[in-house]
Amino acid sequence: MSGRKSKKHGVFAHIKQDLPASIVVFFVAVPLCLGIALASGAPLFSGLIAGIVGGIVVGALSNSPLGVSGPAAGLAVIVLVAIESLGAFEIFLVAVVLAGIFQIIMGLLKGGVIGYYFPSSVIKGMLSGIGIIIFLKQIPHAFGYDADYEGDLAFKQPDGETTLSALVNMMDYISPGAVIVSVISLAILISWEMYFTHKHKFFRLVQGPLVAVVAGIIYQLVSARFFPELSIRTDHLVNVPVAESLTGFFSQFTFPAFSHITNAEVWVVAITLAVVASLETLLCVEATDKLDPKKRTTNTNRELMAQGTGNILSGLIGGLPITQVIVRSSANIQSGGQTKLSAILHGFFLLLFVALIPNVLNMIPLAVLASILFVVGYKLAKPSLFKQMYRLGMSQFLPFIVTILGIVFTDLLRGIGLGLLVAIVVLLRNSLKNSHFLHKEVSNNGEKKVKMTLAEEVSFLNKGAILRSLNKLPEGTELTIDMSKSVSIDYDVLEIIDNFKKTADEKGIKMSLINRGERETVDY
Repeated sequence: MSGRKSKKHGVFAHIKQDLPASIVVFFVAVPLCLGIALASGAPLFSGLIAGIVGGIVVGALSNSPLGVSGPAAGLAVIVLVAIESLGAFEIFLVAVVLAGIFQIIMGLLKGGVIGYYFPSSVIKGMLSGIGIIIFLKQIPHAFGYDADYEGDLAFKQPDGETTLSALVNMMDYISPGAVIVSVISLAILISWEMYFTHKHKFFRLVQGPLVAVVAGIIYQLVSARFFPELSIRTDHLVNVPVAESLTGFFSQFTFPAFSHITNAEVWVVAITLAVVASLETLLCVEATDKLDPKKRTTNTNRELMAQGTGNILSGLIGGLPITQVIVRSSANIQSGGQTKLSAILHGFFLLLFVALIPNVLNMIPLAVLASILFVVGYKLAKPSLFKQMYRLGMSQFLPFIVTILGIVFTDLLRGIGLGLLVAIVVLLRNSLKNSHFLHKEVSNNGEKKVKMTLAEEVSFLNKGAILRSLNKLPEGTELTIDMSKSVSIDYDVLEIIDNFKKTADEKGIKMSLINRGERETVDY
């Protein structure tokens, strides 16, 4: 009994921090789940199912302390194309279930190690890039222009516009009510964080975003009754599907058509979903662990198995595919979440509100949620981070800034790919420079002595730099090539040294060699 009590106490040890954080994540998650479902060409309810399963099931099975899972914008295009090509949403659900099985297999095979091969500069660039794109994407929503769905992170939008053109076009669709709500919400959020939370612990328990949401609902009720010209249009409010009863709620669940499991195209879609969803999850895990104030490390193999289990269940009951997602995870961290309880609670809030009181959610203006995401975006892309990365040198700053530009002007995966490519080029360039060290000295009798010390690892990529150094040696040089510290030297490099040895006398160069694992000098 005592063991059970201590365990229970352990789960709820940070309830004072996790509960308020879960409420903020809940408010952020609702429009994102609906928006991604809309963009995916799937039933709106399927996005909510994925959010519920991602919170409760994946949250419970994962050991990511602060990661939050749900439907991901990065999969929206894949899902849209898959549903159209397969011909029915029920057939697509079979692919979601199979994708979950593949993810579990990847976790068992230790595939989570892939996440460790992304450089820190790229991960930090990903966070800043997402922060900037969140900020830019929310500006139209704050002004009452909702042509693009909530949660979209791509530069080219499904409505034919781009992130930048939407900022121009919104000027023709400004809603005074949305602007007023946005200003009120931002004032509450900023004053809450900068002033009220330092005054009393009550203000740390009741989060600013919750107050902003309540204020937005009150504004909508009051303005609709007394100032109709300043009220917010219904299409600028959250739009959760409303069931007339619990029976109607359960009737919204969809089940996979397993009779199509032998369809080869279903398996292709499943593999595609498993690979992309796993990659997005691993990237998010790396990013979330970096944002974690306590610097805890997530078991990535367990995370893949948790995501796989979540996708199996989501597919079985009509939900979209799930990944860990950075927007909700960063909102969780910024709101003071301490353990995975906050992710689990946000899933329960989704379930309870959608099942019992969806009409309350449908009174929330999107402008309030845009203001909350403004704060999330700013914190992800703080100017201080840019200064810090610049001070670290070009080898860190270049991949960082290229990742940001790639994410802002293409999409998440392409941006990360570009940043990773630049990081590899920088790594190769540094490897070329660090392949060997030349020490030069002139003796009393005027003889020029040069010692070339090779690095521990010398690959074929280093042969160009070594050859250039050898060819620059002047006549009359005494050259010593020290390979004693080298663990591995590529055959191509050894061949260059051997060829140079054969022609050294013709160039008037006296050459000696210190072999690997030896200290004696061999003259030629």
